[in-house]
Amino acid sequence: MQTDRKIINKRYEDRHKEERKARNGTFSTTMPREELEEINQFLITHQITKVELIVAGYETLKKCTT
Repeated sequence: MQTDRKIINKRYEDRHKEERKARNGTFSTTMPREELEEINQFLITHQITKVELIVAGYETLKKCTT
């Protein structure tokens, strides 16, 4: 049963890959592990998602540069 679900999910992901790529983007980056773990712990403690962090930082920087 588990294998059947994996196959179904894989087919769905393959069919919708281009649609997802057109609609969404990612920040592919690396950073020091220690800093990453510190940020992740902060996000968990304050119940903030990484996307919310990025948007809030972007909005703050926009305000500072205008």
